[in-house]
Order: sequence, then C-alpha cells, then structure tokens
Amino acid sequence: MKRIFYTIVLCVLLSCASKKQTAQTKLKNNQTFEVTEISTDPSYGLSAKKPVEVGGVAKGNGPLNERRYLNSLAGPNGEEISYFRAGSCCPIKSKNDPYGLGSVMLDNYRVTWKGAKDTISIYINMYDYGTLKAPKGFTIKK
Repeated sequence: MKRIFYTIVLCVLLSCASKKQTAQTKLKNNQTFEVTEISTDPSYGLSAKKPVEVGGVAKGNGPLNERRYLNSLAGPNGEEISYFRAGSCCPIKSKNDPYGLGSVMLDNYRVTWKGAKDTISIYINMYDYGTLKAPKGFTIKK
C-alpha cells in the first residue's frame, strides 16, 4: 500500500515539474523556439557560468532543443547565422542529471554570420530549463 502511495506521489510531482519546465520553451514552429527578448546580461549564453537553459534531455529532445534555440537567433543586424557544435565542455551542477551524479556537461556551439570577423561561442545546457533570451549582441530571427 505504501509503495502505491509513493508511486502516485512521485508521478504527480514529476508531472507538475514537467509542465513547469516546458512552459518556458514555446515553439514558433517544430524547428524554432519563440524567443522574444534580448538579454541585458553581457555574459548570458556567452559564458559557461551563465549558459542558455533549453532543457529537453528527459524527453529525448536535448540536441533538438539546442538547435531550436539557435534557429531563433540572428546576427546583430538581423543577419542569418550559421553554427556548428564545437563539443561538450564545462561541467556544471544539475538536479536533472540522467545518471544521478549531480553534474552535467554543457554544449558549446560556434556561431557566425556573413561579415562577422570571428565565431562566437554560445554555451547551452540541455538538462535544465530557463527563460530563453538572445545573447547580448544578437537579435531575434524574424
């Protein structure tokens, strides 16, 4: 009887957490998140200490959510961007670590656009959810 009770409580808690997490990641279309704000924090997304939190790993959408986020960005004057995944880096603490170790790795994407002098690193956390914004210096794709 206790086991059934705890199973029900766990299901309810997970269900509530899931709804809260996905509420912050609204889709514009299947390949793009709806991002409506540009961050005023100069390190948001551009530093491993303040990564963009797109979530999705628990539902098998982590890498897709990373691309959905990047597909919502444009260069400083609205230029179309291009990007590639440079690799994983930078361990951070997360309660959503699927292995139960309490630590996950960020993904680093290198982003550029026509006329850019160099690529820019954007750090993305696909384990945790947060409010999505464009990093300072970027704009939002129309």
